[in-house]
Amino acid sequence: MDMENIQTIVVDSKEQGAEKICGLVREELEAGRLHVLGLATGSTMEPVYEKMRASDLDFTNVTAFNLDEYVGIPATHENSYAYYMNHHLFSEKPFKQTYIENGMADDLDAECVRYETLLKENPLDIQFLGIGENGHIAFNEPGTSPDSVTHVVELTESTIAVNSQYFKEGETMPVTALTMGISSIMQAKKLIVAAFGEKKRAALEKLFAGEVSAEWPVTFLLNHPDVVVITDLKL
Repeated sequence: MDMENIQTIVVDSKEQGAEKICGLVREELEAGRLHVLGLATGSTMEPVYEKMRASDLDFTNVTAFNLDEYVGIPATHENSYAYYMNHHLFSEKPFKQTYIENGMADDLDAECVRYETLLKENPLDIQFLGIGENGHIAFNEPGTSPDSVTHVVELTESTIAVNSQYFKEGETMPVTALTMGISSIMQAKKLIVAAFGEKKRAALEKLFAGEVSAEWPVTFLLNHPDVVVITDLKL
């Protein structure tokens, strides 16, 4: 179901999808086109980072940026995205430099400005993306403006319901996060989207319907010139 700007790669499993993503990254590295890599978190990305850790891919000349981070929990908390990245990738694959928003910043708005400035100074070559069940990309929930840059966001009930499974019983999941905006994401030269499982079908169907709507933020990708969607869904 390729469109002019969207290439779709259908795979049999998340593991095969992870191999495809690593292959795309290898191509860009070997061609000298990958200097800044945007990273995502969540269960979708775990097999990708597992393949990366086991590979001979060299990221020592690559700078990494993460899409988002929870507000109010420190980087040492096992559910922070800083912890996730260290655990799943950075501890075994060193990068030239890694950046992630500081969810413990005293001034969250100033932190967003700082992060967006860093992004402008280090243009993204590739950005990894997962897709939320409600079509969100990063923590850009339905209704987010396409002009949005890195900002503070109140998470929706559906996102909280999905992500709360990762928190221990009795722990309160943050309801606020910092996230790259739609505009921030769209600045990347290439977007690699991973979407596995039936729960992602509705969002992908909206994307491939070909109509841009803020109610399904994933559809903003229709306006990007170079998108690769890797999925195990037959649409």
